[in-house]
Amino acid sequence: MTLRSLLSLAVAVIAAFVLCAGGLAGLVGGGTATAGCVPTAFPPSAASPAVWPAVGGWDSDQVGNAATIVTTGNRLEVPARGWVIAVATAIQESGLRNLAGGDRDSVGLFQQRPSQGWGTPTQLQDPAYASQAFYRKLVTVAGWEVMPLTDAAQAVQVSAYPDAYARHENAATDLVATIADTLDLPDGLAGCGTTGPWTAPVHAPLVSGFRIPQRPGHDGVDLAAPRGTLIRAATAGTVRTVACNAVHADSGADWGCDRDGDPVRTRGCGWYVDLEHPGGLLTRYCHMDQPPIVRPGQQVAVGQPLGVVGSTGHSSGPHLHYEVRVRRPAHDNRAQAYEPVDPVAHHTRVGAPLGHHPPHRRAAAPPVPVPPPSAGPAEGFLV
Repeated sequence: MTLRSLLSLAVAVIAAFVLCAGGLAGLVGGGTATAGCVPTAFPPSAASPAVWPAVGGWDSDQVGNAATIVTTGNRLEVPARGWVIAVATAIQESGLRNLAGGDRDSVGLFQQRPSQGWGTPTQLQDPAYASQAFYRKLVTVAGWEVMPLTDAAQAVQVSAYPDAYARHENAATDLVATIADTLDLPDGLAGCGTTGPWTAPVHAPLVSGFRIPQRPGHDGVDLAAPRGTLIRAATAGTVRTVACNAVHADSGADWGCDRDGDPVRTRGCGWYVDLEHPGGLLTRYCHMDQPPIVRPGQQVAVGQPLGVVGSTGHSSGPHLHYEVRVRRPAHDNRAQAYEPVDPVAHHTRVGAPLGHHPPHRRAAAPPVPVPPPSAGPAEGFLV
């Protein structure tokens, strides 16, 4: 079991991955999920170290507290998404320290308040008890598995700073992956919730179509998912490209993918992934918020996480630009090896329609404004 595979596991449930779950987690998402994608009883994991080593910038005490959060979630049969949410919450609330006090009567890893019914001060300074209390509240939140991390954490914590949890997502994911790798926790979540050979890469409304009159160079569709929503592989394949494609529209100079793009001043796909599939197909996933979590040459399953929705490159707001392309015949000597086709029509044919919401989905993000025709093609470059 590699760190990369467990990183995919942890991120696989970060935002929009519809999971089935036993134990506390129940059953969520549309359709009938694959049997056994979350075991009803987890197999024993490796014994936890008596003293955890430091990991990155986290010292032994902080890693030990994170490990308690992860192992408690595993014991309660909460999917790995919950582990990441819980660790990110504890990073924000306490820096992964088991604090004796805090704001008003707050205490412990999650700064839970006895006066609010979380438990006694002594109980809340027990990391396992505090973690269990967090999870028991988390799994009562309708649709927590498909929410951006910061929304799920805020639904539990009701913080005065509701957006603060989001910035800890990467750190929490890395830490959970390392702990899970050490403890050899089960990693069978990759395809959970996927019931066919194709799936929608995100469940979100379609806000801009394929080569519409206002955007004849728009070679895909735009799906208005909130920032941080998980992007999944639409079908099984091989990662062809993982790259940042974002330049200044006027000069062609590098814009970079460490910041949001602009619908007029920026060109390119931002952080993006191309997947090649059997039958001469290619799918493209653009404008990711952070570097994708797959690598070129990697085999991916249908529904496997690729990254999260953002607004890098030629973009006016968080959304997924999604393309489906078909390989041209060998005798066709045009520069592009793949011809774009309408993703909506293709997904309708394969039984995985685009533009729908999963059950219990929170309200959609505002529609992505259509750039003016003079802005030129949004994501156009050779494939």
